[in-house]
Amino acid sequence: MLAAAAAIIAGFIALTWSADRFVAGASALAKNLGVSTLVIGILIIGLGTSAPEMLVAAMAASDGNAALAVGNAIGSNITNIALVLGVSALLFPITVRSRILKRELPVILGIALIAVALLHDHHLSFTDGIILITLLVASVSWNVYDAKRQPADKLDEDFSDEIPSDMSMSAAAGWTLFGMILMIAASKLLVWGAVEIATALGVSDLVIGLTIVALGTSLPELAASVIAVKKREFDLALGNVIGSNTFNLLGVMAIPALLAPGLVEDAVVYRDLPIMVGLTAALLIMGIGLGKGDGRINRVEGALLLAVYVGYTAYLASSSTLL
Repeated sequence: MLAAAAAIIAGFIALTWSADRFVAGASALAKNLGVSTLVIGILIIGLGTSAPEMLVAAMAASDGNAALAVGNAIGSNITNIALVLGVSALLFPITVRSRILKRELPVILGIALIAVALLHDHHLSFTDGIILITLLVASVSWNVYDAKRQPADKLDEDFSDEIPSDMSMSAAAGWTLFGMILMIAASKLLVWGAVEIATALGVSDLVIGLTIVALGTSLPELAASVIAVKKREFDLALGNVIGSNTFNLLGVMAIPALLAPGLVEDAVVYRDLPIMVGLTAALLIMGIGLGKGDGRINRVEGALLLAVYVGYTAYLASSSTLL
């Protein structure tokens, strides 16, 4: 148990740091190659913040722990909205000005409903994985195309502050490669520790994925969003969450479907997916402002989001032997 707990903590720390190094290196590399700021933000930063979830899902599914991978994907989305945005909005109310984000909020709700439709039969199939990956490629391709043809967006300004401007090509390539290698190693260590803890406590892989692993792999989003709101880059804080949730549902969820297709626990369909969809719908309502100008997540709404996270996690803990 002590070794497994140490592995989880070490895995979280290494995963968070290596993800940050990977994003910084890859962003600088793309900038040195002349890629536009907004495209870097959508493609590299969006992918980078979900890289921990993707690698953990791949490691878990390849080791026969597909439930942990599914729990990680759904749990990370719940954590991103309820915990990450909840904490961020408590610090500073989040005002949404970006045209891109207001357009993406209904899209992410639609993606969540697609996930519900695919899992309604309690089975995550290889075909489901192909559908999800296809939608991911289509979504990223459209956003990149749209970013190239549309005028500057508020999000473009926020992204520009996050991309290193003084990193050489060789340093950028080195950090990108090193960050990816360390993320893979950290993910392997984290999955091993999580499975050992689950076995020792008699907790299902699903619950561990929804709670401990989801929290750990969402640490990059939490750190990035808190820093962003402190710098008054509110669109970036929300953009991190929307981008991560999109990659989680379409990319992370596809990994266990492709590597280890099989049955999905009833609790996913009847408990976890409805909570995720409900939180996504609430985010849409708050984010678009319902015709009242800029959308806004105020401190009261942030407190409510955080309360949902605490209540949901407490329920999972009380209904298992997690505590």
